[in-house]
Amino acid sequence: MTDMIGFIGVGTMGEPMCRNLAKKSGATVLAADRDAAPLQRLAADGVKTASVDEIATTCRTIFLSLPGGKEVEEICLGSGGLVAKAKLGWTIIDLSTAPPLLARRLYAEFEGKASAFADAPVARTRQAAIDGTLSIMVGATAQCFARIERLLRHMASEVTHCGEAGAGQTVKIMNNMILFQTVVALAEGLAIARANGVDGKVLFETLTKGSADSFALRNHGMKAMLPGVFPERAFSTRYALKDLSYAIGMAEETGVPALGADVARELMERAIELGHGEEYWPVLLRAIEDATGKG
Repeated sequence: MTDMIGFIGVGTMGEPMCRNLAKKSGATVLAADRDAAPLQRLAADGVKTASVDEIATTCRTIFLSLPGGKEVEEICLGSGGLVAKAKLGWTIIDLSTAPPLLARRLYAEFEGKASAFADAPVARTRQAAIDGTLSIMVGATAQCFARIERLLRHMASEVTHCGEAGAGQTVKIMNNMILFQTVVALAEGLAIARANGVDGKVLFETLTKGSADSFALRNHGMKAMLPGVFPERAFSTRYALKDLSYAIGMAEETGVPALGADVARELMERAIELGHGEEYWPVLLRAIEDATGKG
């Protein structure tokens, strides 16, 4: 394969995804980002630094990996954006997490230019992005999915066609909403157990042997909350709150109560007020500890 592939946005998740794509696809990958540091690191893997305009001119397949809907809308629909530059036969694959309504709008805009658009947000951790074992949830036509699946599998061990445009975003946002609420339950359980004299390690290790076992417990609980390790340059509280706000917005649009999501939002907002906005988001535990004076 000798095609040139564009990759716009090589941040915390985008950099390792771009690296795996370059190493495994056989294609020449052109990458653009405002930060020069990841582009310099990617150069060692054969990725070529380019501007967005150069990618639009050169590449027929373009990946986006951006912080959220605002940035996706700007790069696609802003003045001189990708929609204005769209060409016959383009395929735009958005790996970002953004509102489903935006995905459906972009599908319509690119389709009107005889181009394809797929929303393909990713789940799992930065380590999974490094290892190429992400889960990717895709909203696209069947024809588009058949064309892009092989590329997505260079970055993911699980690739699921969830439905038409916007379906990938919907499933991803629900995944995150459910995860956030599970971690809130773990944080509450940990705080209550400690307040009652039970060691947190004993609690969590015992939970792994029962019906409360979960991915969230083994990862967010045991690897972050239990040791109190909440690094920056992971999935931050601000980013988590952004994703949760998309879920709550979807609930409000359809008149579905989202009471658990509202609780998670309150704790995330409190964690940010306490100065933990840039830390790994299970730090919301600190909001509970602060409320009880046990922090």
